[in-house]
Amino acid sequence: MIRVPIVTTDPDLIELVRSAAQSLSDELQPVFLSGREEVVEYLMYELPEMKIIDCTDVSGTNPQFMEILDAIRDDPWLHYGGVVAVHADDDERKLIERLRDANIIAVLRREEFAENVSRLLRILVRNKQFLFQRGMQQHLMRKISGTFIIDNDPLDIVVFTNLVTNYLYNANLVNREDKDKLHVALQELLVNAIEHGNCKISYNEKSAWLEAGRYAMDLIREKNKQPAVSARKVHLSYTIGPDASSYSIKDEGDGFDWRTRLSVEPSVGLHGMGMRMAGLYVNGLHYNEAGNEVSFSVAHQRDSSNVVPLIFSAQEEIAFKDREIVVREGEASDYLYYIVSGRFLVFSGNKYVSFLTPDDMFIGEMSFLLSNQRSATVVSKGESRAIKVSKQAFVDLIKQNPHYGIFLARLLAQRLTRLNIRAARLNAECLRLKAIVEGQLEADPVT
Repeated sequence: MIRVPIVTTDPDLIELVRSAAQSLSDELQPVFLSGREEVVEYLMYELPEMKIIDCTDVSGTNPQFMEILDAIRDDPWLHYGGVVAVHADDDERKLIERLRDANIIAVLRREEFAENVSRLLRILVRNKQFLFQRGMQQHLMRKISGTFIIDNDPLDIVVFTNLVTNYLYNANLVNREDKDKLHVALQELLVNAIEHGNCKISYNEKSAWLEAGRYAMDLIREKNKQPAVSARKVHLSYTIGPDASSYSIKDEGDGFDWRTRLSVEPSVGLHGMGMRMAGLYVNGLHYNEAGNEVSFSVAHQRDSSNVVPLIFSAQEEIAFKDREIVVREGEASDYLYYIVSGRFLVFSGNKYVSFLTPDDMFIGEMSFLLSNQRSATVVSKGESRAIKVSKQAFVDLIKQNPHYGIFLARLLAQRLTRLNIRAARLNAECLRLKAIVEGQLEADPVT
């Protein structure tokens, strides 16, 4: 069940969301909030995976949404959940700029939101695996793959592009620059698939439309009035692994002569640069023979954290050299470390046990919190960086930011749960092997 805070005082907007959520009642629960303190407290302690914020101020009693947006922007490490912002005027740029470091899912005019709220909620519920959960990324970060089925609608382009790029950034798989590049590439290629593939909009037709001062997305909407066109879909397939992710975008059109298109010298105009721009921003971009499917890949960064928790940002950041000892087995645990970048090897009794990366977030947190001696020696593998936090500083920070204490407790609980699951599986495997040895169970056949 996804609990989604809806920040508004507008009764019409409340009714819109309540009505749209009825068909998803088993999967989504809207939580309606209004007062600034109530909203900020909910965001701090519940850390929702997504939130819808009304920025229209229709009734004049809307909460001070700019302060709420600033709270989200000031600590993106904590407030990583996706944001749907609803506004009244046509100037989206100022609002988007204010939300630059937040994870925007969509910024919609009120009329657009009213028309699309049901479909927007369905998209998010059906693809909730892309609504990132901090602390779970290492557990979930095996190779995952699937396919998004996308309608010929501008909203779908925005939402699916943001879902993919936000997820990769939050999981520390791409940095800010690569996220922005992938965002441009995905958006351009999805637009091409819908415009030129499914809607069969020619270059000259789009040029004439733009030269008349009209918006390209309105041309797509005009074409979708034809039932045969609106029935077509775009298939965005993905495979995301630790080192790279690959994508393919296939439309249901007839394709096009991509070889001729790419061989023509580019000219500056109102449009027509999407293919070349995408090719500059991703790896191995290529089309199938028919020209109705394009594929590409993106290399991931390794062992780096994109965002530092706000409460640790003023603490000392230490650079470690290759093979430098960070903590030593048996010594007092007066500090914990938040991992910023690099890889750290863990040794117990001079035997290699495991390694830690930014996905693990902390070094030495268990012995630190339990006031025990260090149970292992941790050594930097190559150059690395970590933030050193003393016990007194940690206590002071949690006193000033109690919501962080609850969140960090959740992270530890998640880690213990994963360890318990792993231990249970190992125990079951040991019992199975023991039964085989004692002749109580037949071994699996060799294939």
